[in-house]
Amino acid sequence: MWLIAEYEAVSLFSLRPSFTTASGGKTLLVPTPFAIKVAIFDALCRLQPLNKAQSYWPDIARLEVALRPAAHAVVSNVFQRVLRPSRSNAQPGDPDFEGFFQRTIGYREYVHLVGAFAIGLGWEDTAQRDWLSTALTSIAYLGKRGGFVQLLQAPAYHEVLPQEFISLTRPAANFPLDGTLQVLDDCSAQLSFDRVNIYNLSNKLSKNDRQQRHVVLPYRLKRSSKAFSWYERI
Repeated sequence: MWLIAEYEAVSLFSLRPSFTTASGGKTLLVPTPFAIKVAIFDALCRLQPLNKAQSYWPDIARLEVALRPAAHAVVSNVFQRVLRPSRSNAQPGDPDFEGFFQRTIGYREYVHLVGAFAIGLGWEDTAQRDWLSTALTSIAYLGKRGGFVQLLQAPAYHEVLPQEFISLTRPAANFPLDGTLQVLDDCSAQLSFDRVNIYNLSNKLSKNDRQQRHVVLPYRLKRSSKAFSWYERI
């Protein structure tokens, strides 16, 4: 069974690969399976008591994720001023004190997604999961906070995944040779709620809690310069 929802980005999208550091400025072109699953769980936590939402996490972690990308993805390359925690040991009043934050310049990438995109969630049995449909209608953003999305069509059930979708969680037997390779992260099979819970400081996420998925997106580089890269869906 597949549940498919269609969205449109209403602001710029940005999500750095999970294996980069906080100072990394590169961005992925699409949300990862991990980001989508956490967004679903976040929506459930806002709609229901925590113990009820927690009971859904094992099913969320095992979901198959597919995507129909937007027609175009335009990546803007920008330098912007950012604030970082000061590394100086100077105290307030000392000549070398720069404040709790220091100003610097960082490289960032933001993606303008042109056209609608759709997310497909699959599971083995044929039972309908209305709680999952409710969560999809309540997702406000994907990726970095501020990457807002708008639901265009109510989630609908399908017995077979439509042809225009690509799987983000299973290796593809066929893929376009001129596509764009991306490394996306997903939940590991052993990932528990305690590891996902950001308020549980004793159990932080580690590299073993995520699986890397090498996915060839149906995006062809159409035009680029030092300021932008324009990808077109094949």
